[in-house]
Amino acid sequence: MRQTTMHTSPWARPELRPGVTAAVLISGLVALAIGIWAFFAPASFAEFVAFPYNRHLMHDVGAFQIGIGATLLLALLWADSIMVVLAGYVVGSSFHVVSHIIDRHIGGNIYETLGLGLLVVIGLAGMYARARGGRA
Repeated sequence: MRQTTMHTSPWARPELRPGVTAAVLISGLVALAIGIWAFFAPASFAEFVAFPYNRHLMHDVGAFQIGIGATLLLALLWADSIMVVLAGYVVGSSFHVVSHIIDRHIGGNIYETLGLGLLVVIGLAGMYARARGGRA
C-alpha cells in the first residue's frame, strides 16, 4: 500500500508549545547578540572572553554565531527543517565571506573567498529548489 504525504509550504510556521518557543527565541537572540558583538567589535569580544586577540578569528566566530542565531530564529518561523538549515547556513556563510573580504590584508587568498562565496550560492540554490517544491 502506498503512503501519501501532505505537502505544505516550506514557509509554514511550526506549531510549538510556549516553553519551546521561549527557549528557542532566547537561545537565538543570545547567539545572534554574541555573533554581532564578535563580528562588529572583535577586540572587545576577545577581551571579554579572554581570548588572545586575532581579528579574523573573532570575525569568523561572529559569523558562525550569527548563523546559529539565525537558524534558531528561523526555526520559529518555518516548519521546514531543510529550509531552516539552508537559510541559517547562507546567513552564517555570507558573514564568513564578508569576514574574508574585510580581513584579506591579514591572511588568506582570493580563492578561499571565492570558494566560500560559491558555497553561499549553492545554499541559495538549494533554498530556491526547496521553495519551488523540491521535497524529495
